[in-house]
Amino acid sequence: MWKCSKCGKEFKNINQNHFCGEKPKTIEEYIMRQDEEKQADLYLIRQTLQQALPEAEERISWSMPTYWKDHNIVHFAASKKHIGFYPGPEAVAAFKEELKNYSVDKGTIRIPYGKVDTELISKIAQWCRNTGNHA
Repeated sequence: MWKCSKCGKEFKNINQNHFCGEKPKTIEEYIMRQDEEKQADLYLIRQTLQQALPEAEERISWSMPTYWKDHNIVHFAASKKHIGFYPGPEAVAAFKEELKNYSVDKGTIRIPYGKVDTELISKIAQWCRNTGNHA
């Protein structure tokens, strides 16, 4: 077990990335808390999702930026070396061919910083909304 010296939370993994203290209340606040060099890509994903899902509500869920309409549609989050995009396992399976150059897991797409494909993100988000398959 590893214990964060700032907030005292205990984690299984050493130096696990987490939020210390109060969770962000808005996506804007979430992005502003990230390292400056990561913010442009995070804003780009936010803008893409706002355009792809204009009817969705922006909220923080599971400490991540979330797009919601009757249920969570997609989430995204900053990590050390990539942005985690979370559309759910069905979306990852449905877009398998288009995601072959990405690291993926069940429901997770890892997008390297500087390589945000807004067209693909938009397509996946709209697919999640239209099919009801979601994060």
